[in-house]
Amino acid sequence: MPVTTGELAVTTATLDDWHHVVQWAADEEWNPGLDDAARFHPTDPAGFFVGRRGDTTLSSLSIVNYSAEYAFLGYYLVHPDHRGRGLGLATWRAAFPHAGARTVGLDAVPAQQATYRRAGFTPVYDTLRYGGRPTRAGTPAPPEIVAVTGAHLGALTGYDRRCFPADRSAFVRGWLTAPGHTARAYVHDGEIAGYGVIRPARTGHRIGPLFADTPQAAEALFDALTATVDPAADVFFDVPEPRHAAHALATAHGLSPQSHTVRMYTGQVPPSDRNRTFAVTSLELG
Repeated sequence: MPVTTGELAVTTATLDDWHHVVQWAADEEWNPGLDDAARFHPTDPAGFFVGRRGDTTLSSLSIVNYSAEYAFLGYYLVHPDHRGRGLGLATWRAAFPHAGARTVGLDAVPAQQATYRRAGFTPVYDTLRYGGRPTRAGTPAPPEIVAVTGAHLGALTGYDRRCFPADRSAFVRGWLTAPGHTARAYVHDGEIAGYGVIRPARTGHRIGPLFADTPQAAEALFDALTATVDPAADVFFDVPEPRHAAHALATAHGLSPQSHTVRMYTGQVPPSDRNRTFAVTSLELG
């Protein structure tokens, strides 16, 4: 149901609507993946909102409900020509109730951290974006590295649940098999011990997620993923602090910090195994 605030009508967004929002994110140099919107939108189609005045889209916010306990907020944007008029706050007020009583997570740019604090969010850790042209391993992938097939999907969704605060099995299955996405798993003694995905972005490629039991497995996955793209392409991935092993992996492969965000939550921080997290899936959608 549309919510009208003044002259702004806030409604749920179709996937076509969201392509405009992704372009705004690209203009802000967020460097979204080329197919991210199509992959995330089915997770909670009712959780994507735009504010319109007439036929013109002016604002946006996503608040994706992953489970009965957890939601993630992102894409809080107002078109640059219409900022400073309260449109973002109006969109927030109309959209935020979609989360209900769930704990909500988000990744805030530092300049907006105080704004989110006032809305009840608490900072928990920083996330650093690393980027650059990675150095190549120059050695064959170990036998534990395998291309992901349909036979792996059940085990991989179970592994993902250890690393993410909610079961997102349907999303993971689509993310692993989406056109343009390359997925690799690390299989040790017949068990999944890590997985990663690399995808094309507006600039270069983004890795996310990169989950692994050990730094050695993470490095093998990183090498296998980056080996599938043009050696001249830049690669980016987002590392939660204080993951020293993940930072060491990035710098050892010639990547350098590009920017940082602050992970914030309302309420109880949901459980997940951050020791296995070498790169998050997406700053915009968790």
